[in-house]
This record gives sequence, structure tokens and C-alpha cells, in this order.
Amino acid sequence: MSYHVNEKGYYGDFGGAYIPEMLYPNVQELQQQYKRITATAEFKKSFDDLLKDYVGRPTPLYFAQRLSEKYQTKLYLKREDLCHTGAHKVNNTIGQILLAKALGKNRIIAETGAGQHGVATATVCALMGIQCVVYMGAVDIQRQAPNVARMKMLGAEVRPAQSGSKTLKDATNEAIRDWINNPVDTHYIIGSVVGPHPYPDMVARFQSVISEEIQQQLREKEGRDYPDHLIACVGGGSNAAGAYYHYLDNPKVNIIAVEAAGIGIDTGASAATSVLGKEGIIHGSKTLLMQTPDGQIIEPYSISAGLDYPGVGPMHAHLFRSGRAEFIAATDDEAMTAGLTLSQLEGIIPAIETAHAFAILEHRPFQPDEVVVINLSGRGDKDLNTYIDYFKL
Repeated sequence: MSYHVNEKGYYGDFGGAYIPEMLYPNVQELQQQYKRITATAEFKKSFDDLLKDYVGRPTPLYFAQRLSEKYQTKLYLKREDLCHTGAHKVNNTIGQILLAKALGKNRIIAETGAGQHGVATATVCALMGIQCVVYMGAVDIQRQAPNVARMKMLGAEVRPAQSGSKTLKDATNEAIRDWINNPVDTHYIIGSVVGPHPYPDMVARFQSVISEEIQQQLREKEGRDYPDHLIACVGGGSNAAGAYYHYLDNPKVNIIAVEAAGIGIDTGASAATSVLGKEGIIHGSKTLLMQTPDGQIIEPYSISAGLDYPGVGPMHAHLFRSGRAEFIAATDDEAMTAGLTLSQLEGIIPAIETAHAFAILEHRPFQPDEVVVINLSGRGDKDLNTYIDYFKL
């Protein structure tokens, strides 16, 4: 069984391009052009140079000694929080802005939940001198104020999404509407491995630099290029897709995806799509989706603005359905506690999204000689107010 996308844009039963007729030209242009453009020597050199000199790659693979002692295993942290802008998101926006330029687009739109993708998009638009509009749920604008300020300082226009739960799903809806209305000059930089084909594959490829570096770094540190366990948080799932990419077909690697259980899986306030989701179509692809029996989307909930999405990317739906990945859900309380533990044991304050990945260490034992890599996908500056309120610091 293959865990990569096929020529029709499917991962097993999931994927495809379910789009309004108005978007066919844009999506077909991407399907026909993106592999050709990204394979050119010019693109590769620009992408690699910017990742090195602008983003600050390679990011370290850090052996977390105190955390390892606490949980009695060998824990390595892939430090995506040290990327320029504070998260893995910029790997993808660098790739997509170069692609947009090659396609002759002069306006960029994006959606954002936690604000990290919005900041990363605004950053590359400032770098390239291209107009930028970011859609963000009105609720997320309130709880991620530092990132909203950063986007505006970088020259982006931040447009609030006032419909539905006023979070990531609704911001994505608004961005798609914009794209339908501005199909000629606009490129939509999707921030995760979601959306119509080729986006899930394209974003995963741009993020695959993460697993490529893990291979090289483990070779130096452990004398082999793979971990026993590889852990990442999953909302839409771009950080996870990047961390898993080069290990998808390696059966020696146990892949673990951590979703947001919110207040609890059975409380009605959760974002644990693998447990609660059924096959459905959202934002242009067929995937697992939280929905009512008659197909209405159930509003997700998580304390982390980047994980409260009602679906997962089609790659992750396939990893779950096929049994290739182990899916675990962590509650708000577990994630917040894990974030505090990491901060006080290692001096690293993680994004609340990322803290979910660390939450499983309390429940999922590992052997002392096993190598465990956790993708530390983002830093917690943007979440300090949430941490302060939660812990009454």
C-alpha cells in the first residue's frame, strides 16, 4: 500500500478536487504547472537559498535530556519553533510565493487560525512586494492578537470571518469566496495539507524538508536515519505531513498523530476528527469530517486556534483509515499542562497546538532505548495570554 498521493490526487479513498466550476481554471493550472515549476533548477535554488538564509534552516534536532529523564526514553525535539516567524508554516509559504511568482500572480490570499500561517504568508509577501489579504475568524482575531498585529505590521490586510464559529473553517470559506471572485490575478496560499488536489501534496512536499533533515540529523546522533516513534500534532496536519513524509513507507517508524480532544471527545466540544469524523467533503477534498447524520458540519472546539478544524487533511485520513498511524487525542487540560512541563524542564515555551503532541507522554509509555522524535512545530509567544489566564500566572 502506498501512503503518498496518486496521479488523480487521492490518498487511498481520500483527496480529489471537489470545487466550484469558477475555480477549475485556477486549480487545473496548479495541477498542470506546479510539479514542472518546482522541478526547475531556478526554483530549487531559490527555495533552498531562502530556507537556508531567510528561514534559518536546518533547524536543530535537540536531545531533551531533562524531559527524557522524566519519561524514561530518548526524546529528540525537531525545533521548527526556531524558524523565522516562529513555526514550520514559513517552509510552505516560501515555496508557494515562488510558485505564485512563476505563475504571474500579483495578489495573495490566505486563511489562518492560530495566526502563524497568516504571519508566514504576510512575511513572504513583504519579502516579494506582493499584495496580501489574510482571512481570520473573528474569535481567533481576539485570542491571537499578537499575530494579528504582526500581520498588519508586515503590510497585510486582515479580514475577519464573522460566520459560523468565526474560526479557521470560516476563514477558509471566506478565502475560497475571494478566490472565486478574483480568479485571474490571485493565488491562494493554503496553509495546511487540506483543500483540492494538488494542495495537500504540494504543501506536504514543501514541508518535507522537516523529515529530510531529521534523517540526516539522526544519522549523526544515533547512527541511523529513522526514529522508533515520530510524534506530531494534527489539525489540518501540515507540520505532521512534513515530519512524516520521508518515513511514510518505512515500517520501522511508528507514526503518532495527536489531535485536539478539547474539553473531551464525547462532550460536544472537541476537534478529534479521527474518532468523531465520517467521510465527507470540505474545502475541496474528500476526507474525514465531523458532521451530523444529515451532513451538516459540526463546529469543532479546541483551546488551540490552529487545531479547531472539523476535518483532517486527506493524507492523515488515509493514515488513520489504513492503520499506518496511531491517532491519540489530548484534552485542553492535558495540552496546557504539557506546555508548562516543557517550559519548566527544557526552557522552551511551545505553541498550544504543539503542546498537544507532548501531552501524550503522560499516557503513552516508551522504552528506555527507543528513539522518539517530537515535531516541535511552533513557539508559544502568541499564546502567552492564554497560558497566563489558564494558569493564573
